[in-house]
Amino acid sequence: MERLGTASRLAQNLLIVRCDDTDHPDIGATAVDESLSRVGRVVDVFGPVERPYVAVTPADGVRAASLVGERLYAK
Repeated sequence: MERLGTASRLAQNLLIVRCDDTDHPDIGATAVDESLSRVGRVVDVFGPVERPYVAVTPADGVRAASLVGERLYAK
């Protein structure tokens, strides 16, 4: 499991996560919260190379708005 980053906002029903550094997960990776509950799937990586953003599609039944400000991880 690797650190993904902190969820910063919602955009067009996607959770936007700011990565902590240059490392980022591959597209298709599973995003989990601190309790290892599945919150979604990585669908895009964009932005500056130094600290990219990752777009996560929320899993069914997950309220993405409640995750803003939370640290997420990739499996």
